[in-house]
Amino acid sequence: MIKKLVRHGNSLALVIDKAILELLRIDHDTPLELITDGDVIVIKPERDEEVSEEIRAVHEKMAARYGKVFKRLAK
Repeated sequence: MIKKLVRHGNSLALVIDKAILELLRIDHDTPLELITDGDVIVIKPERDEEVSEEIRAVHEKMAARYGKVFKRLAK
């Protein structure tokens, strides 16, 4: 998906589509962490421990079930 920045006062803003916000369970109160290596920007929601554990559990379940497939796809 290609996005353009929009003017917001004296700043620029990135508008994130509602579907993506819902998928990531982000709303206007969600703190976001921005990380950059000077070339790429990564924006990720800051999660509380309960949500992080839920995500880890899903990841472990998927890795156990589809781990071999993921390894083959990575080749």
